[in-house]
Amino acid sequence: MALRQIRRSGDSVLRVQAEPVSRFNSGLHQLLDDMNETMIAADGAGLAAPQIGISKRVIVARDEEDTLIELINPVLSSVQGSIVEIEGCLSCPGIFGEVDRAEYIEVTGLDRDGKEVRYELEGYLARVVQHEIDHLDGVLFLDKATTLLTPEELELLRGGD
Repeated sequence: MALRQIRRSGDSVLRVQAEPVSRFNSGLHQLLDDMNETMIAADGAGLAAPQIGISKRVIVARDEEDTLIELINPVLSSVQGSIVEIEGCLSCPGIFGEVDRAEYIEVTGLDRDGKEVRYELEGYLARVVQHEIDHLDGVLFLDKATTLLTPEELELLRGGD
């Protein structure tokens, strides 16, 4: 496994539609391992392949208990509800924003071996997966945020001194 460099806002790879994955091999397994390691090392909740310069439809995500999800060619099959919460992004350090997302999602895709998987997610993990799928479509959370906040403004909003 190897840590990969996270691309920052302004990098063109973050603004293009990622290509579907068609080959499930050791190269894909290495990519997934590297993405998981990079996400955890950066203290992120999710990571999309374009964020490390690979324009492929691959995402990884983790919940508060560090349960990892890997999805290849993910598709949102159902979305319900709506909730506005604050998000950040490893590709946009120091910027946070209020984003409206579905509260509950059903997402299908493939696992690292090409087998179909389906998840029903709500709350935090549903938000993370939607955020990462946006990356696959060249969309940053900045495009959807209704309000942007600096770290200082976020701290004030959360009741810090």
